[in-house]
Amino acid sequence: MRCRHVPAAKRFPPPPRQEAVRLKERGVASEVVAVSLGPQHFQDTLRTALAIGADRAVHVLYPGGPPQPGSEPLQPLGVARVLAALAARESAGLVLLGKQAIDDDFNQTGQILAGLLGWPQATFASKLEMAKGDARVRVTREVDGGLEVLSLPLPAVITADLRLNTPRFVTLPAMMRAKKRGIESATLEQLGLSAADVEPQLLQLRVDEPPTRAAGTRVGSVADLVRRLREEAKVL
Repeated sequence: MRCRHVPAAKRFPPPPRQEAVRLKERGVASEVVAVSLGPQHFQDTLRTALAIGADRAVHVLYPGGPPQPGSEPLQPLGVARVLAALAARESAGLVLLGKQAIDDDFNQTGQILAGLLGWPQATFASKLEMAKGDARVRVTREVDGGLEVLSLPLPAVITADLRLNTPRFVTLPAMMRAKKRGIESATLEQLGLSAADVEPQLLQLRVDEPPTRAAGTRVGSVADLVRRLREEAKVL
């Protein structure tokens, strides 16, 4: 089984990347492929993935380089389309992602990816159980009422919660070795996509601050309170 994930932070690798490497260490995954979509400097993050144990790294260069001031950044639908194309090309058996980005907080990419691929999904995973040769993965996810346990057939998409595992720091020797390793570059055209496929579908028109709350007042009696609620607040 090939396990693929999308890396994020550098020095303190996030849960999806950590879990992918753990699956390989247990003999569950045959290969870990790290993927990142963005400008050239994103390769630094991919080298961190290689340093903690990823077998290969694939960098899809964001068309035209990094977003310019005033332009719309990549959105979940565009990212999911790229990941879907890569999952098909790599014959991935499991895709691990973070539950949400730290900049836009959309919490949509994993769900959209599962929809595009037609794969089952589990979100907010805090525990992942799988043995070598298993055709299913058991996922414990955090919900408002406690913990929910799901059993998913493979291939599947899983988004990770922070409590999925205990992070490992990247050592300096491992990082130095990763600097000597190659990173595969892929273009949208090579994945069968175009710039239009990743263009933002939502346009942010403006951001308004919430209205300022009026200062509170004291009332002299219950009768006065009732009167104000009825005549001023119009809630009675």
